[in-house]
Amino acid sequence: MGLLEGKVVLVTGAAGGIGKECALIAAREGAKVVVNDLGGSVKGGDEGNASAAQKTVDEIKAAGGEAVANSDSVALKSGAENMIAQALDTFGALHSIISPAGILRDGMFHKMPDEDWDAVINVHLNGSYNIARAAINHFREQQEGSFVLFTSTSGLIGNIGQANYAAAKMGIAGLSRIIAMEGASKNVRSNIIAPFAWTRMIATIPVKDEASAKRVERMKNAMRAEQVGNFAVALAAPSCTANGQIFAVRGNELVLFSQPRPVKSVARIDGWTPETILTHAFPAMEGGYTDLGNTGSVFTWEPV
Repeated sequence: MGLLEGKVVLVTGAAGGIGKECALIAAREGAKVVVNDLGGSVKGGDEGNASAAQKTVDEIKAAGGEAVANSDSVALKSGAENMIAQALDTFGALHSIISPAGILRDGMFHKMPDEDWDAVINVHLNGSYNIARAAINHFREQQEGSFVLFTSTSGLIGNIGQANYAAAKMGIAGLSRIIAMEGASKNVRSNIIAPFAWTRMIATIPVKDEASAKRVERMKNAMRAEQVGNFAVALAAPSCTANGQIFAVRGNELVLFSQPRPVKSVARIDGWTPETILTHAFPAMEGGYTDLGNTGSVFTWEPV
């Protein structure tokens, strides 16, 4: 019996890459799967192709599993609501959502068009909100539910040229944490994954030096989408107890991230002025500063 036997799982962005692997693995573990994918380009903004999700469904059915295709957009509240309704109408239940759907529109912040900011925020941050908001009351009422959302080291650590993506992915970290805190008493869990894997999204990031080229080659060979998929399905399993956590998957390495907490404080009995802050507070705290890291390469942490 599989880890998800008798469960219904919705997977977004499941026509390819990490999403597809999540859907295939969930089905192999016994889940009935709603396979969502708009079928659009990496940058989004196009009409998409409804047949994209169906190809993953066909693979699941060929292997003896049960699945149905959905081509709605996570960026639309109505699209997310349709996905939840389709799961309930088709399979009579919904127990977990795995949502890696996303787009990239990279560029230096001082050159970033408003539409590129809005598009990435809408798909990643608003998309995570839409899908979670559409399902949360169902999960709470049945006192069972799991969200597996996706963050990125672009936000957790930083990556030049991805201000929109980083902002969205850090927003998802905050969203997931609160969902986990509010849902704990109702057996509703939420965790996030920062994935490392070779996908069509990572392939769009330019390689500008030999070091980056070597990292890319390593990713192609050793950091595969199914490795992330295995972890996502484990988080979705009802036997999993993790809640409110930030994980990363890098090849066969599984990482638990720390979360922001105070590292140093200073106090002054008679209060602070701008001058004393500059002359005393900042010097006292600067030993605890987090440095900017390697700002010379967009592939320092190979975010996806």
